[in-house]
Amino acid sequence: MTSTTTDSPPDTAAEPHRHPTRWLVLAVICLAQLTVLLDNTVLTVAIPSLTEDLGAATSDIQWMINAYSLVQAGLLLTAGSAADRYGRKKLLAAGLALFGIGSLAAALSQTAGQLIAARAGMGIGGALLMTTTLAVIVQVFDADERPKAIGLWGAVSSLGFAAGPLIGGALLNHYWWGSIFLINLPVALLGLLAVLKWVPESKNPSGDRPDLLGALLSMIGMTGLVFAIISGPGHGWTSQRVLTSGAVGLVTLAFFALWERRCPYPMLDMHFFRNSRFVGAVSGGILVAFGMGGSFFLLGQHLQLVLHYDPLETGLRMTPLALVIVVLNFTGVGARLLPKIGTPGAIVGGMGLLAAGLASIAVLGADGYSGMLLGLVLMGVGIALSMPAMANAIMSAIPPEKAGVGAGVNGTLQECGNGLGVAVLGAVLNSRFAALLPGVAAGSLPAALSRAHTDAERTEISDAFASGVQASQLVGAGAVMAGGVLAAVLLWRAERAERAGS
Repeated sequence: MTSTTTDSPPDTAAEPHRHPTRWLVLAVICLAQLTVLLDNTVLTVAIPSLTEDLGAATSDIQWMINAYSLVQAGLLLTAGSAADRYGRKKLLAAGLALFGIGSLAAALSQTAGQLIAARAGMGIGGALLMTTTLAVIVQVFDADERPKAIGLWGAVSSLGFAAGPLIGGALLNHYWWGSIFLINLPVALLGLLAVLKWVPESKNPSGDRPDLLGALLSMIGMTGLVFAIISGPGHGWTSQRVLTSGAVGLVTLAFFALWERRCPYPMLDMHFFRNSRFVGAVSGGILVAFGMGGSFFLLGQHLQLVLHYDPLETGLRMTPLALVIVVLNFTGVGARLLPKIGTPGAIVGGMGLLAAGLASIAVLGADGYSGMLLGLVLMGVGIALSMPAMANAIMSAIPPEKAGVGAGVNGTLQECGNGLGVAVLGAVLNSRFAALLPGVAAGSLPAALSRAHTDAERTEISDAFASGVQASQLVGAGAVMAGGVLAAVLLWRAERAERAGS
């Protein structure tokens, strides 16, 4: 009888043996993962520079971020399936090479359109990196060591959040904005050489061929939906542009779901959604990424445009969030707590702390950095607890031979959540900003300030922007808290069903 995805865990017979150099392999793939994370966080502190030098409006900035996220999200499942079939090492090396080439193109961009196109190209390499790094962990670590390995993988990802703003701030204080992309080149080259030398090849010989139509449908659907969300504040939520793109996105995503159910080689097996553990982890993962992506998009602008810190000072003040995650995961706190409180407890507790952190920043951080610090620490503790637990829950619900697809699902959640977080919370910010200043209604804070004639007008505009940030952070906090409760309930039900079955 062929195996199916149910509420029972995968057969332990399929678990990989402990690879003798597994910790060295983990170090190498974490270096590859660091390449992707550095790029995203460095871009956050460069938003004001891009706004000024390239004449980019808020919607342009959102597309600079979302072009990468949407291309990556649309390709992650296909990249994971291809890695399972053709070899995870090969595609990991290809991802590093493509990411480096895209970074060079981004650094040499002369217009906002060129930079958006380069970011989209980088998304192809990022898709290969996101899927293969986590898939390799599943292959070289057994079930006992996997939570710790995934925790360390998450900690290194968080190190990218910490190092990115600092490196980006230091570069922007001395060089032009293109330098933030050039730093990817030596990291990508070093990672490529290390992958070729130390990472073992692994593949599923019976893996299905890539689902190209599914990838196309998912990309069109996500692009249409997010384009509608980004366009809503400027063009009106009932405008033809917004309604048409939103309808195209939703209808295409519906066709994607139908195709995946009937396709003989789906990139996303819809039977996985019969697994309550999988559905719970999926629900929580996308909303944590939603809160994270949106909050980083807002924090960088708030610190620089409202509180008037320079890029380096902004990077330093965003560091506590990532450092808390790094310390907790490198010391193994999350991995030790997971068996004691269970996956549902780790997820609902972590997401509750993340939501509390977002709310604290919104309420206490409106007038100064001291109020933000508590929120950043709470967010760090919450992410350190919840993110590894959710990644492990997703990977444990999928057979090891389909590790690439499982990593693709996990990466898709992160990228879709990040993209939607930037789009939705950015839309809330723009809507609130425009509502408070109907006579200004500028596409960005610098544009609005440039038209102010008195200090009183500039203060009014800054206060309106801060109010928009506060409203957006509260929306993100509510979404994260709802996701934590939903994920915990589904996971508790799955564990109760497993105990009853055994």
